[in-house]
Amino acid sequence: MTRTISDIMATELVTFHPDQNINQAIHTLLEKRISGAPVVDDAGKLVGILSRKDCLRVAFSSRYHDGWGGQVRDYMVTEVKTLDASLDIIAAVKLFLDASFRRFPVMCDGELVGLVSRHDILTALSKGL
Repeated sequence: MTRTISDIMATELVTFHPDQNINQAIHTLLEKRISGAPVVDDAGKLVGILSRKDCLRVAFSSRYHDGWGGQVRDYMVTEVKTLDASLDIIAAVKLFLDASFRRFPVMCDGELVGLVSRHDILTALSKGL
């Protein structure tokens, strides 16, 4: 039986809201030691993703303005590549190799159900799938 990313994905997710203060989001990423998190609206719909790379824009722009500020929506990526929960792990490996992303939100029937990272994939592969 082929394993899918639903077998290895993280399901207890840190998420952000588009209206959340960016400084709070940065603090959360650092405190939780995660490289990024999905951004969801009031209905729980995926509307973006915020990564440490996005947060570097905050730090960079603060050098030219009066400090750090804004909302998550000001820095998040809104064109998010997602993976379906039923995708097999080997197909996911190919997508990771072709993309610069460290993580993909995982969807099932249009709903955000998890997050799969390079770490998750590599761990599964090292255990022989």
